[in-house]
Amino acid sequence: MGLNLPVAFEIMSTVFSKIIAGDIPGRIVYQDDTVAAFLTIEPVAYGHTLIVPVEEIDKWTDIPSELWAHMNEVAQRIGAVIVEEFDAERAGYLIAGFEVPHAHIHVFPANDMSGYTLSTAMRNDETDPAKMDAAAETIRRGLTQQEATA
Repeated sequence: MGLNLPVAFEIMSTVFSKIIAGDIPGRIVYQDDTVAAFLTIEPVAYGHTLIVPVEEIDKWTDIPSELWAHMNEVAQRIGAVIVEEFDAERAGYLIAGFEVPHAHIHVFPANDMSGYTLSTAMRNDETDPAKMDAAAETIRRGLTQQEATA
């Protein structure tokens, strides 16, 4: 005997899972069986990328060690592209986890500490879609070049 619950009680997947599944648009720059990376819609700078586990895990402290290591490998690769391609002194790295109940790492171009407060991020309606698309393509191209030289 199955439950017949109202739609409001159905388990909803996170917005990140919907992006990964292709149910809603997203500027995906990397994806494998366990990790996906895509641009955030509210960047502190163009190129601001989120690295997430494909599996919905709310807190980063609950991510299995092997998966966490892989997420950080992907974050490091994206960070290297960001430094090289976005004229950034460093790649910023931040875990906040309050916006979406799906663990994620923020990696972004950083030339000072201002990017470390997400309150300075551009709102989605303040971003230039062409610049967002170009940033995603730049990261994809950089990751492809890394693979070719590895």
